[in-house]
Amino acid sequence: MLTHLNAAPANPKRVVVIGAGGFVGSAIVAELGRAGVATLPLTRKEADLLAANGAEQVKAQLSPDDSVVFVSAIAPAKSVAQFMANLRMAEAATAAFAETPPAHLLYISSDAIYADEANPVTERSPVAPSTIHGMMHASRELIFRTEFHGPFVALRPTLIYGAGDPHSGYGPNRFRRQAAKGEPITIFGEGEEKRDHVAVEDVARLAVRILRHGSTGALNTVTGVATSFHDIAKLVAAQYDPPAEVKSLPRPGPRPHLLHRFFDITDCYKSFPDFHFEPLAQGLARVHRELSRV
Repeated sequence: MLTHLNAAPANPKRVVVIGAGGFVGSAIVAELGRAGVATLPLTRKEADLLAANGAEQVKAQLSPDDSVVFVSAIAPAKSVAQFMANLRMAEAATAAFAETPPAHLLYISSDAIYADEANPVTERSPVAPSTIHGMMHASRELIFRTEFHGPFVALRPTLIYGAGDPHSGYGPNRFRRQAAKGEPITIFGEGEEKRDHVAVEDVARLAVRILRHGSTGALNTVTGVATSFHDIAKLVAAQYDPPAEVKSLPRPGPRPHLLHRFFDITDCYKSFPDFHFEPLAQGLARVHRELSRV
């Protein structure tokens, strides 16, 4: 559960978003703007964390009273090279923070840090990732906790969807792209695996709340409702006229070990009792409307 250093929410003097050009980073920048928070968005153009002078580039942008959101990543990390690059990015950031410590650091992590057998998952579930991507986030959390000595919080989203997602990972974003091209929506097997999906806007709204409360600790960003990929595909298919076909494909390998993942979101309710996640069906319909206007 989070600890709020600010009993009453108050806007930080300024929030520096490192990784502002990405899917999640840009959503956080937009939400900070709606909340009236002074924001400095940093993309790779302003601060290249993989450059030889990456730490100096970040340091040049910081003031001691800044709050920082660190969301810059090569994601999903699928190779050892990508894993190591992500660690170098965290190393450059912590070197900059050592010279100019921010007032508050928020790291956008992932629920992939948890052990597969943790069901239901809570913020106290074992950190035992089974993928390179999960290990990357677990390692970066440890780096920040070890090297940064100010108030630190890790926000751990589950699978994220939204209109601006550039990825086509298995799930809502891929299904929508297939249907928009007039192709069948393809699922593996019967699509029986159940997963929690969260709108990127909800990730951003929680991030801004955490910044305004000066929160520390860790919080999972999950709705608490797991839906099968079959049902998600049907929801997306029904948004088209005529409805898109949902086609089952043979699995390329054995059925995944992690068939279902469920979350206990008690900590989120305790931290922010008035916060409500957007239901998946409602969120998918909203994304469809937004993209239809483009």
